Amino acid sequence: MLIYGAYGYTGTLIVEQALEQGLRPLLAGRDPDRLKILAERYGLPCVTLDLRDTDALDQTLQERRLVLNCAGPFRHTFRPMAAACLRRRVHYLDITGEIEVFEGLAALDEAAVKVGVMLLPGVGFDVVPTDCLAAHLKDRLPQATHLALAFYGSGGFSRGTRRTMLEGLGSGGAVRRDGRIVRVPAAWKTRAVDFGDGWMRTVVSIPWGDVATAWYSTRIPNIETYAALPPAQIRALRLSRPAGFLLRSTWLHRRLQKRIGAGAPGPDSAIRDRSRSLVWGEVRDEEGHALQSRLHCANGYTFTAHSAVAAARRVLAGDSKPGFQTPARAFGLGFVVALGARIQDLPLT
Repeated sequence: MLIYGAYGYTGTLIVEQALEQGLRPLLAGRDPDRLKILAERYGLPCVTLDLRDTDALDQTLQERRLVLNCAGPFRHTFRPMAAACLRRRVHYLDITGEIEVFEGLAALDEAAVKVGVMLLPGVGFDVVPTDCLAAHLKDRLPQATHLALAFYGSGGFSRGTRRTMLEGLGSGGAVRRDGRIVRVPAAWKTRAVDFGDGWMRTVVSIPWGDVATAWYSTRIPNIETYAALPPAQIRALRLSRPAGFLLRSTWLHRRLQKRIGAGAPGPDSAIRDRSRSLVWGEVRDEEGHALQSRLHCANGYTFTAHSAVAAARRVLAGDSKPGFQTPARAFGLGFVVALGARIQDLPLT
């Protein structure tokens, strides 16, 4: 297994989890200094890789069976890495939550099937819990035509997550309507959600990865995704609507990137241990029937480290399906349950 972007915050958590489970991955990335430090710390081999160097990519993948891409924002890394995986017949996994990446890899389905390669993005908190919950809800209400998913996570964000969020500033939101992804304004909708922790929380619509993946996992044509955010952040998202062109400007991004780089890499182990992630989902049909399910799991970064390694181990053991896959299609509901998630089903209304 090769882990690309291994020295990032989440990549390092994944490397540590891989070692705990007896794997010895080859570490890769663009920065030779950071890569060397990580490799020496854990006694692992490493290789500096520029994704623009196709010859070096092909040579590195020659003896690999699987790539786990941890280098975000993934819209910049998935195409060259996935193309190399198809050339070398190596399975591709990543931990993205970006709609653009899911759709881009789905477009490569036929090519992947032809060479027997699995393309499995989103094997972290983005989007394993929500994708598995979506498929579970579809099983509970097979005639469902509308799906809503929401999550609440405590503990804060990593630098990589913030950089991905920064790139999305000014782009608005997205939903799936009648089977097609359509753009909507930022913070387009809010609603109150009971995550089962004793609080009613306000959630706001965001362009979460399930706008893409849940369609492939369930074929439900109308999908909305939400996150629980503080009122001040919701107001800021709404205020960003008329300033979209400014928020997409290069000079502002550079300034904000510097601020992100000066911050902490991500929540420390103590914060991760005492925080958790809550997921809620609802399906409705044309007759007006509706039902809900909830899912509770570990902190998103802790969960990602465990789920990414668990997915990699399954693929290395031969549990793979050629072509583009989602976590629910590849492994089913049992995958998230085996990772310690608890699911609560609410009755039909």
